[in-house]
Amino acid sequence: MGIKYIGMDVHQATIVIAILNETGKCVMETIIETKTSTIVDFICGLRGMLYVTLEEGTFAAWLHDVLSPHVEKVVVCDPRKNKLRPSGHKSDKVDARKLAEWLRNGQLSSVYQGRQSLRTLKELARSYRCLVEDSTRVMNRLKALFRGRGIACSGAAVYQARQREQWLQQLTQPGARRRADWLYQQLDQLQPLRKAAHQALLAESRRQGAQPILCQIPGLGPTRAALIQAIVETPHRFRSKRQFWTYVGLAVVTHSSADYRMVEGQVRRSNKPVATRGLNRNHNRVLKEVFKSATTGAIQRDPVFKLLYFRLTERGTAPEMARLTLTRKLAALTLALWKKGARYDPEQLKAQAA
Repeated sequence: MGIKYIGMDVHQATIVIAILNETGKCVMETIIETKTSTIVDFICGLRGMLYVTLEEGTFAAWLHDVLSPHVEKVVVCDPRKNKLRPSGHKSDKVDARKLAEWLRNGQLSSVYQGRQSLRTLKELARSYRCLVEDSTRVMNRLKALFRGRGIACSGAAVYQARQREQWLQQLTQPGARRRADWLYQQLDQLQPLRKAAHQALLAESRRQGAQPILCQIPGLGPTRAALIQAIVETPHRFRSKRQFWTYVGLAVVTHSSADYRMVEGQVRRSNKPVATRGLNRNHNRVLKEVFKSATTGAIQRDPVFKLLYFRLTERGTAPEMARLTLTRKLAALTLALWKKGARYDPEQLKAQAA
């Protein structure tokens, strides 16, 4: 029966499938409906060891759960990396066959799909973040409405329910006043939902064993700890702190060329310095914001991080570079304590600051 490599080009209504054998020959091309029963019936009708791949997208998590019990391995790959490969002609069948070929050749980078036990926490985290973004957007639109008419509105007073009538009276144009009133009503609907989502997120995160470990780390309160758990899920995804830095967006990108030269007929490594190109751009933006804000809070409130920041700036390090250094330290500390299940010991950081 042998091994079969299955590439799936997934769409809302249909899935285009290409199947290759061990030698790379295409043994089947077909189109099936994007439906659980149809997919399971098709996979169960195939023989041999089945390796399946599809691109990360809206259907990826669902298809991963549907396919995993019936095949040897499911690889959800990164479509952004696939676009960098030579393509040529483009069609659904061509895409499915290329996915199968790349799977057979071991050229795909898999995307972590997480664990079933943390799906509730992930969905609650998504809901909370969306409600925060929606309420922030409405608040920004309100302030823009007043600023656009020369009305100063700094601070949070413009959002207070008791003062709204006074703010509305400053808008002399009926259309602008009505628009502001609708924005206030929209904000009134979003704020209770945001609060409820926040409470649900914290309640679910308390059921996870990592919550006490993360909350003891400076700058990581219950909300940030819950978001880290929902996004990372398990620290054992990352072999080292450098991999975690890349995921968070704290890895330094370097470029080099002509790394070797000939000296007296022998190959020697060049002493030319490696050029840096800033931090990596392909990262989890929510997680980066969590660690950046946590570092800012730790520098302001935690005496050890405050001392570390002072030592760095005293040596001539620019403030933004000092914050980046401490953000990397905080991320590495979080990963290490989470992996070991250990408690935070400020004395170890004090020794580094001395």
